[in-house]
Amino acid sequence: MMNSLQTLHMSHDCSSIDPLYGFKLDKRRRFTFRAEVPKISSCLVSDKQQKAKAGSAKPLSRASEKVIEIERNVFVGTYARAPVVLKSGKGCKVYDVDGKEYLDMTAGIAVNSLGHSDPDWINAVIEQANTLTHVSNVYHSLPQVTLGKRLVECSFADRIFFTNSGTEANEAAIKFSRKFQRHSHPEENFPATEFIAFSNSFHGRTLGALALTSKEQYRLPFEPVMPGVTFVEYGNIKEALKAIQSGKTAAVFVEPIQGEGGIFSATKDFLQLLRTACDDSGALLVFDEVQCGLGRTGHLWAHEAFDVTPDIMTLAKPLAGGLPIGVVLTTERVAAAISSGDHGSTFAGSPLVCHAALAVLDKIQNPDFLASVSRKGLYLKELLLKKLGENPHVKEVRGFGLIVGIELDVQASPLVDACRDAGLLVLTAGKGNVVRLVPPLIISEQELEYAVEVLSACLPSLDGNSNTSS
Repeated sequence: MMNSLQTLHMSHDCSSIDPLYGFKLDKRRRFTFRAEVPKISSCLVSDKQQKAKAGSAKPLSRASEKVIEIERNVFVGTYARAPVVLKSGKGCKVYDVDGKEYLDMTAGIAVNSLGHSDPDWINAVIEQANTLTHVSNVYHSLPQVTLGKRLVECSFADRIFFTNSGTEANEAAIKFSRKFQRHSHPEENFPATEFIAFSNSFHGRTLGALALTSKEQYRLPFEPVMPGVTFVEYGNIKEALKAIQSGKTAAVFVEPIQGEGGIFSATKDFLQLLRTACDDSGALLVFDEVQCGLGRTGHLWAHEAFDVTPDIMTLAKPLAGGLPIGVVLTTERVAAAISSGDHGSTFAGSPLVCHAALAVLDKIQNPDFLASVSRKGLYLKELLLKKLGENPHVKEVRGFGLIVGIELDVQASPLVDACRDAGLLVLTAGKGNVVRLVPPLIISEQELEYAVEVLSACLPSLDGNSNTSS
């Protein structure tokens, strides 16, 4: 077992040319920090096999215990939370009720792209809260119209619909797809109503979005969910072409970069052939960019890297800097099928949330900001490969921009727990065997170096783990 306190040193000379981004890294730095190497504690995600035995976790402070006890007594037990009570945040750091500092490589599950307490975002929220917070969609409001116009102008879309979350955005996309088919074929008694989704997909928790989500553990307890969904292996062009059928398939839902599923990227050929197959069959192509959109890949929209345009795109997580929002962007052809009263929301697109989102969009849309995400994403992968690549538990490092996965040959929970105790917050993905890194897009290279050093120092926590990945 390593000493509880170590001084870790890092020096690197990374020089490489990435064919996608086409630039060269040539940097030399020395970085030192002190990190506590922890014991294995409880699991971050709700994987029952990985829950820690009683007494294995570090003792909690009384302040933390009190909060956790209240939650246990009054909340529905849907979350297997980490035993941390967070109180504040600044930049890429968060602090618990005891004042302990953590480097946040989760960004609220890819939400806080500008980090915590961004001053421009705060000013936007305060300004709008002092002006007009909520009016419902019975009336027009300036922030909503301004944000809608901006998003249409910087995307493929002609029209926009606001929701409160990614799940709701995908539910709206389901409804729009079916209405489009009915509108496009008024003479048919039974227009296309079915959907294609893919292995490792995650589209949300409501019954429609859940039906498009491949993990059976999410769907089985709530069946019957929406019928008519066929799952195809992600990236399997032959099977996808066979599944997409004229008069039957209303839409194809696909994530250009899968987040929850394990950080898998589509290929250009795969998405282009989906586009062709949808055009040929009359189906709509829906890109779910709830997690991978709005700058996380180094492109404003993830699908821009593949030169493929959807009929519908859903967006949510990063747009309002932590406030609840979702968006459905569509072409005019799709929007023409939707009539007044076909769908709606009381809270969606409120002045407060939309004004906050404009502050986020102003920064992320900047070409220099997007270029920095590409550069830091490449740098992060190079660091991970250098420091973790030789470890026998590490099978692959993959990702695109600042959505990166480390696939392991065992369950990732012990590593996630060890990192958390050492002051680093990371997530799992896939079948619980992938460490997911989705930091704030403002993260510095020095902070990335720190994160990789903590991950490297905590890798011994995986030794002796008998729960191998499948």
